[in-house]
Amino acid sequence: MRLKYLFTCILVSFIMNSAMAQDSPILLFPDGAPGETTRLTEKADREGGFTGGEPVLRITGVSEPTITIYTPSEELANGSALIVCPGGGYNILAYDLEGDEVCQWLNELGITAVLLKYRVPRREGLQKHEAPLQDVQRAISYIRHNAKTLNIDEKSIGVMGFSAGAHLAATVSNNYLQKTYPAIDAIDKVSCRPDFCLLVYPAYLDSQNFQVAPEVKPTKDTPQTMIIQTEDDKSYINSSLFYYYALKEAGVPVEMHLYSKGGHGYGLRDTGASVNEWPDRAEDWFREIGLLE
Repeated sequence: MRLKYLFTCILVSFIMNSAMAQDSPILLFPDGAPGETTRLTEKADREGGFTGGEPVLRITGVSEPTITIYTPSEELANGSALIVCPGGGYNILAYDLEGDEVCQWLNELGITAVLLKYRVPRREGLQKHEAPLQDVQRAISYIRHNAKTLNIDEKSIGVMGFSAGAHLAATVSNNYLQKTYPAIDAIDKVSCRPDFCLLVYPAYLDSQNFQVAPEVKPTKDTPQTMIIQTEDDKSYINSSLFYYYALKEAGVPVEMHLYSKGGHGYGLRDTGASVNEWPDRAEDWFREIGLLE
């Protein structure tokens, strides 16, 4: 019942307070994203599937990555920010399920949410995450560069993601010492290291023999991390288990909540599984790491 009420509140809040989001998305690369020679036509589809009895908005054909900033009320704002990376296999973005709805939830906690529309689908000749990594690096640096204007603590900027978006969040958590594209302006002189990381049913983090994928090898400086996973998410459970182990071995503070059932791709919606209470655990974690009082 609490979960249904929470989801209803999020939807109502989204409808009534959509003005909280910045009116226009911000282009991350005003003169064109690195390596992009053709402007794709963005396509939005609500016919591709349902979660929790509601359709999922799927976006693809993104060649101009953007961020949209969702600002909490002055009464709730606590000075922290989270860049939100929707999933979709690096081919589409589950833009409402793992984007808009998540940003509204974060605003209710007083956290500034930054919805990242990164480049999809996968680019021929590039690793699946190569172009999106450029986008999320730029997004983090942009928010940190503008932290004072946005009333954000530059040392309290995190990243979170779902499925492929969680892979992207983990990848930038381990690839922040230098940009993966040529510097453009003063923004790119600012650190793109997240201060914390929340991964929900992450994909693609595992390799052979209990090793992690080469792009996500943790060190002691990898940001503190929380992982949400279900045992019956058969295709991706090893992503969470292997990455958790690698973080532990590197001495990184890490917390994982492993549920028995729930599958994959539930976002914040009520699908009738116990994993649907994960936002409560995330809120506890936010409080534990000092984001919330």
